[in-house]
Amino acid sequence: MISEHDVVALSVDLPEHGLRAGDPRTVVLIHRGGEAYEVEFMTLDGETIAVATLLASQVRPIEEREIAHARKIIAV
Repeated sequence: MISEHDVVALSVDLPEHGLRAGDPRTVVLIHRGGEAYEVEFMTLDGETIAVATLLASQVRPIEEREIAHARKIIAV
């Protein structure tokens, strides 16, 4: 179960926001008992890149023994 403030990973690319599958970010709101999530994507220095409403199939919980990857965001 994904809860508010959980870190999730994208399951799909979101090219309209310059985001890729695997990018991690924070759930800020849950829609319809987990059918969809409002997710805020931020740079490591705290700049919000996007806030997106995503279907449950477009995100996944972070699992044990995963590692985050830093990369530059291309401006869109």
